[in-house]
Amino acid sequence: MAEFTVPRAVTVSPDTSISDYLIRWGTEDPESVLYRQKIGDAWVDWSAAKTLAVVRGIALGLRAAGFGRGDRIAIMSRTRLEWTLADLAIWHIGAVAVPIYESSSPAQAQWILSDSGTTGVFAETTALAAVVEEARSEEGGHGVTHVWVFDEGAMETLTAAGRELDPATADAAVAGVHLDDTATIIYTSGTTGRPKGVVLSHGNFVELSEEAVNLLPEIVKEPGANSLLFLPLAHVFARFVEVLMLVGQLPMGHTPDVKQAVADIATFKPTFLLSVPRVWEKVYNGAELKQGKGLKRTIFRWAAKTSVGYSRMLATPSGPTAYVKAKHAIADRLVYHKLREALGGTLHWTISGGAPLGERLGNFYQGIGLHMLEGYGLTETTAPSNVNLPRKTKIGTVGPPLPGTSVRIAEDGEILIRGIGVFKGYHNNPAATAEAMKDGWFHTGDVGVMDDEGYLSITGRKKELIVTAGGKNVAPAQLEDPLRTHPLISQAMAVGDRQPFVAALITLDAEVLPRWLETHDRPPMTVEEAARDPFVREHIQMAVDRVNKKVSRAESIREIRILADDFTIENDMLTPSMKVKRHEVMTNYQDLIDSIYAGTNPKE
Repeated sequence: MAEFTVPRAVTVSPDTSISDYLIRWGTEDPESVLYRQKIGDAWVDWSAAKTLAVVRGIALGLRAAGFGRGDRIAIMSRTRLEWTLADLAIWHIGAVAVPIYESSSPAQAQWILSDSGTTGVFAETTALAAVVEEARSEEGGHGVTHVWVFDEGAMETLTAAGRELDPATADAAVAGVHLDDTATIIYTSGTTGRPKGVVLSHGNFVELSEEAVNLLPEIVKEPGANSLLFLPLAHVFARFVEVLMLVGQLPMGHTPDVKQAVADIATFKPTFLLSVPRVWEKVYNGAELKQGKGLKRTIFRWAAKTSVGYSRMLATPSGPTAYVKAKHAIADRLVYHKLREALGGTLHWTISGGAPLGERLGNFYQGIGLHMLEGYGLTETTAPSNVNLPRKTKIGTVGPPLPGTSVRIAEDGEILIRGIGVFKGYHNNPAATAEAMKDGWFHTGDVGVMDDEGYLSITGRKKELIVTAGGKNVAPAQLEDPLRTHPLISQAMAVGDRQPFVAALITLDAEVLPRWLETHDRPPMTVEEAARDPFVREHIQMAVDRVNKKVSRAESIREIRILADDFTIENDMLTPSMKVKRHEVMTNYQDLIDSIYAGTNPKE
């Protein structure tokens, strides 16, 4: 059993809350910029003083509506400034914020609203307000009494209603909110069963953010440091970023559409970004496809290979050779600087979490001059429990624990976590809490290994391990994650539990398909046609073959099936946080999976 602990480096007063930071910056440094809002094509600054005044106004409106300490108020919206303002106002009255993905169905919304005891909801649009209203008709209903719509002037309406109260009482509730008080209840993705409400305190966010700011001065204290948030704020990673930026007094922008993210990055010009691997895969694949065909494409691929090789040599004692440095310099003039400019030209640091990034992609970005720091965490750990350090990065790992955090590898390989970021428990679910928390350790369900410096490597999910008929344990992630880096592949799911070999179900990326066909001199075709096309299958098989070279024969993918449909939130095969619902996929495609193994002997 391996265990590694990083001691606390920052002390935080027990009577601190997230709201205290907004009050501090708004009164002690009122002209400092906390947010930048996109209006038209321009990014407009929000000073700390303006932000505090607006939040106080909304908070007074919530109090006038009868809301106060401990009340649950949900937010159902895409990522935008109003989301953060609502979050801050909820905390300002000592209430508890409950995020709901804007893609949630009425039934999903009903469960979260009723289980959490939510009585007020901020909805982005009238359409989302209608989802909340429809949730009332679901079995069990919910107790929501107020719905405020961002696009219908919710903030102005609340502010106007709050004017009946004494402005001097705007901060009255803040003094009573401490580190131990609940800040939010975030519902898990629900890959199996109903989502569980993860109870996170002000202390989880504040103490972890303070430690992160102290741990990463190269990133958060760089002159002009700022970041653009395009992750969904219903996800714990984005919520942590939101609080981190406030604690660190760093300007932040919001982008509601991931498809618009690259364009907004170019104009916002962030110095660091926090995102998930799928975004970095899309950026890379988009850059490659943009080259078209012929010489430009050949040069890009050569430059990408050079970048990976250069980065790998940086980790060696002698570093890159003179020849590799020369190639890298040429590639920088031809390719790398264009990529950096497309990402704003000021982006120096990128932090990836939520799923494994992959060694090749990590080295590619480091090689072009963007320092990619991979991290790890879960909703139950308030996002980051581990992160690579600017002064010592080990690509392929998720880094050592953050200060105030201990990580243990159990006898069966499961990753256990204890520390300042670990949640208080599951709301209304003591049985699930008791199962996940044992002797103060949170059992993550993930499997991994850790070196003697505490750098953690994730190898898979404990419950997702495939055990073949031959008794071989196979971690699906080591097969699926590399496959998803191929531009044409949207999703991949390995199957083969209790079967003689591993197979994979693969879906195609409908957005990428037209350009990919064009660059490969193929005629236009639908996703359904592409799924049957021999040329497409050949290239997918080439991607599978590359993955198979990195695993043993028993772990390799021996059969593939390319599906005509993708896994989506709408067909209930993806969670709102884009995780594959393996049970749903297995159920929907059981006949197809059975056909793969028809005629084989399970005991072979």
